[in-house]
Order: sequence, then C-alpha cells, then structure tokens
Amino acid sequence: MEMELEIPGGLTDLLQEFTYQVLSEKPDDIVEFAANYFMKLKIKEKRSKDGPKKKSKGVSFHAEENGGDNSDDEDDEGDIEPPKNRYARRQSVCAEPLNPDSDDDGDENPIVYPKTDEQRKRLNEAVKNILLFKNVAVEQLNEVLDAMFERKVQPGDHVIDQGDDGDNFYVIDKGIFDIYVKIDGNDKLVGAYNGKGSFGELALMYNTPRAATIVATSEGILWALDRNTFRRILLKAAAKKRKIHEKLLEQVPMLKEVTDYEIMNLADALQSRTFKDGDCVIQQGDEADCMFFVESGVASIRIRNQDDPTEEVELTQCTKGGYFGELALVTHKPRAASVYAVGDLITAVLDVHAFERLLGPCMDIMKRNIDGYEDQLKKLGIGHTELR
Repeated sequence: MEMELEIPGGLTDLLQEFTYQVLSEKPDDIVEFAANYFMKLKIKEKRSKDGPKKKSKGVSFHAEENGGDNSDDEDDEGDIEPPKNRYARRQSVCAEPLNPDSDDDGDENPIVYPKTDEQRKRLNEAVKNILLFKNVAVEQLNEVLDAMFERKVQPGDHVIDQGDDGDNFYVIDKGIFDIYVKIDGNDKLVGAYNGKGSFGELALMYNTPRAATIVATSEGILWALDRNTFRRILLKAAAKKRKIHEKLLEQVPMLKEVTDYEIMNLADALQSRTFKDGDCVIQQGDEADCMFFVESGVASIRIRNQDDPTEEVELTQCTKGGYFGELALVTHKPRAASVYAVGDLITAVLDVHAFERLLGPCMDIMKRNIDGYEDQLKKLGIGHTELR
C-alpha cells in the first residue's frame, strides 16, 4: 500500500524559525546546532506543560559565546526561549504529496541543457560536496546535471527575494552572495556564501515562500535546477535513502535500545559507500574517522599476528545488518584490525561526529564487545594489546 507524504500543521513555521536561527548564527556544525535547538524547544514545551519545577543541575546544551563557564547555579531557563516570529509568512501551506515508493518519475522527456566539457567539469566540481546529491544514483545524478542551467550574475543582482514563491534550487559555482532576512520591516545581513554551497531548497521541499533574500556582491556563476526536477529526483532519492537505512538499522541488535526518533536521525546521517571484491575498507593502524553498517555483501575482519606481522588471520565476517569499525571510535585508538570486501560490498557509513552524538545509548554495548573480540583472539592464539 502506497503512502503519500503531506506536511503536518505547524511544521512550516517551525522550519522557517529554525532557518532564521541558522542564517543568523551561522553554526560550524549545523547538525549539532539543530539537535540543540530542537532539544531546547522540547524542554521549553515540557516545562510549559508541567509548570514550574525546582531547578536542578545538569548538562548545558548551549555554550557561552565568550567562552565563559556555565555555572551549575545559573538559571537554566534563561536561554531556552524559542525565537519569535520575525517575518511574514503564509498562514496555511500544504506541500505537494511525495511518494518515495512510486516508480513514476514524471517527465518522459527530461529537460536537458547542453553543456560544454568545461561547463560539465565545473558543475561536477560544484555539486560534489552538496549533501542532497549524495543520495542520488549515478543515472539519476546525470539526469539532474543535464537539467541544471547556468546563470551568471552581477553585483547587486537579487537571486531570490524573501516571500517569493520557490522556482529553482541553486548551487554556487563561483561568487560571493549575501543573505538577508527581513526583521521588523528591515533587511538584516545574517550571513554570506563565499564561492561554494547551495541555497533555495527549503521553499521547494516544503512549498513555502522564500525565507531569505540572496544578493550577489560580486560577479558570479550559479547552477540552477527547476522545481519539478528537484522534487522528482532529489527529494525522492533522499526519502528512499532514509527508508532503506531505517530498515537496515532496525535489524541491528545493538540499536534495540535507541528510540525511533534516534533511528531516524541515524538514518539521515548515514552515507552509502560501495567496495569491490578485495578492496581494503579499513587498514589496521590507521586513524578512525567513521564506522560501517553492512547494507549488502560480506566484510572480512582480519588482524595481524603480533608474532608474525606478515600474517593476517580472519577473526570473523560481517553480513547484512552487521557493523564494524566502532571499537576505534570507542577507545580513541588506531584501527585494531583490517577489513576487506568479499565480493561486492555496500556499506552505510557513520562519521565520527555523528557517532559521538547519536550512539551514546549504545556505548556500553560497544565497550562490552571488546571482551568478545579479545576472547576470539585468545582462542586463535593471537596476542594483541591494542583493543583497549
């Protein structure tokens, strides 16, 4: 049975308030900023329902901007107030239904804007670090790139204006672009893009007016993608990616302790990575920057014998739903084993920052796994001192 996705009431205002805060504060880690921001809103909502409570000591979710320490006795409600409405918005907006399971890709004749080899090269360079593009299969990515068109701008050109309907999603090729948000009737400069990045996706994703004004402050080049292609390919790919990863994570025994909300956050943080037969996924002794969940295929975990460093012994194999690479992140030591692909291997990768933020509830389980690995080594008669 197919399900159409529709935006629930209140989500539009919530996302626009959050967007304003991001544009205003320009956090280095937007994911961590989002986690803290929504946690504060939840705490505020709970306190408003429960009424005044005795103040207690605990974790502060917001560091002092000037580097000062937060006192345990400080009023912990002082910085919880959510942002007030700062700009006009539509009162009732309903996004177009998006069915990620549908095989109907809409246009039978996709839009194609011819490009020179030089333009294609610049476009590929511009999109390679844009998160939305990482969820798209190669064939679909080529279709998206074909549908993007070049737009040259001059200083003072308005690329988008706050309050307008969304028409295109933009990727920056080069140039500097200022971000303005209307506050109390006046346009306030809240940030800037310098030669890279993308903007304009929120209005297309949620069928809302533009939340900010983007003005070119230098000569520049943008790559634009029309609204229909954006929704048909990029949004659909992102939704399918989340669904696949959620299903994968539900099969991981270690994650039985985490909530559905945490599973959803984990699914969003994962990025698929493919390896061919014999490829080295992890090299023993390397620094650790991520862990892996197996989507399909087999991963062989091997360790060097300290008595004979030229010899590698297989400890175990990981199949679908298994995971590896977590121990080095738990112990903050170099990789204790190597991992190789056996046949084609598809993994879902969780980087170290998301690991530390999202897998706290599973840390004790992962630490206990060290004992299991050590027992395996003893049975194989292999000495090893790097696991702890």
